[in-house]
Amino acid sequence: MTTHQIADRLVELCRQQKSTQAYRELFAPDASSHEMPGVPDGDITGLDALIAKSAAYDEGMTIHSMEVTDPLVYQQYISLGMGIDVTRQNGQRVQEHEMCVYEVRDGKIVSERFIYPMS
Repeated sequence: MTTHQIADRLVELCRQQKSTQAYRELFAPDASSHEMPGVPDGDITGLDALIAKSAAYDEGMTIHSMEVTDPLVYQQYISLGMGIDVTRQNGQRVQEHEMCVYEVRDGKIVSERFIYPMS
């Protein structure tokens, strides 16, 4: 797949809230994930770890709506904006917004970085 094809498929799966499928289909086995500096366990490596992190994030929350922008592709990079309106397990309803940057190598995503306010 080209970077543009990966970007389009990633957006499609994210909009359908199929993150596990996106990881299995589009990511390299040794892909890495990077949260903002200072986030505990914010840097992880390996497909199983990425899937587990995503499942843990989703666990116990109710998603009211999710927005995923169209992708911006430049060379081997993909950038997306994501917004989510959720009620967490503790009953708190929040709206979160972030930029997601992905790097593609040899037809697979090899890293993801999430950029968001630290409040």
